[in-house]
Amino acid sequence: MTDQNPAPPLPAVRQGGERSIRLATVALALVVAGIDQLTKAWAKTLTAPVEIAPFLDLDLSFNRGVTFGLLSADSETGRWLLVALTGVIAAAVLIVAWRTRRRPLALALGAVAGGALGNIIDRVRQGAVTDFLDLHLGDWRWPTFNLADAAIVCGVATLLWLSARTGRSKT
Repeated sequence: MTDQNPAPPLPAVRQGGERSIRLATVALALVVAGIDQLTKAWAKTLTAPVEIAPFLDLDLSFNRGVTFGLLSADSETGRWLLVALTGVIAAAVLIVAWRTRRRPLALALGAVAGGALGNIIDRVRQGAVTDFLDLHLGDWRWPTFNLADAAIVCGVATLLWLSARTGRSKT
């Protein structure tokens, strides 16, 4: 015979915990995208490069490609393909974040998704991503970037760290 009693519902604490993780992840993604858009709007008011420190300048530029100017989208078709590709990646990241019960993993994914959303907004609105942070040391220069890019890098670094930490605990 089969048991006809349905399984008891999950405890409220567990459901509430999952809900708070989801809320925090979505909130982080929206905050990252929002702050990114605010800083880019401010950066567009720059009329000349500004030295902040010997290794950091604010220098406005626009990137039609992706990381380091790769996959440059000089045509409207290329622009919208990049919007679609980035949108699919951001959606996949958010789906994984929504399904996880691990807060650090969810927040790292939220940072990545927020950064992607910030750059998608730029591509949709103006066809290129606004960059303004210029790191350099002597003649060496890192490609100019923005806060969305920094959030993506920090999120991915956290994901790698979590993965390495999880891998060590299983061995």
